[in-house]
Amino acid sequence: PERLTWSAEDGGINNEEAKAMLLSVWDSKNKESLKIDLWTKDMPIDEMKMFFHQTLVSLSDTFMKATQDEKMTATMKDFCAYFEEKMALKE
Repeated sequence: PERLTWSAEDGGINNEEAKAMLLSVWDSKNKESLKIDLWTKDMPIDEMKMFFHQTLVSLSDTFMKATQDEKMTATMKDFCAYFEEKMALKE
């Protein structure tokens, strides 16, 4: 897309510009995730790398909350650190 905007009226956010979004829903009947991944044509690659890293970290936190699987969460966090290093995201 050329442009993405989002709103959260209860948070006082109205038509704020965004560069990317990832949306996943679970189809229990077919046992598969359905997703929509969008990013604007002008999203910088370095920001896309940061976006993916932050999303992976968030997914590992959510996985822990949902499953209480500490061992796999630690493995996921290790991958996040590896991703951060390989993408040279540390300042």
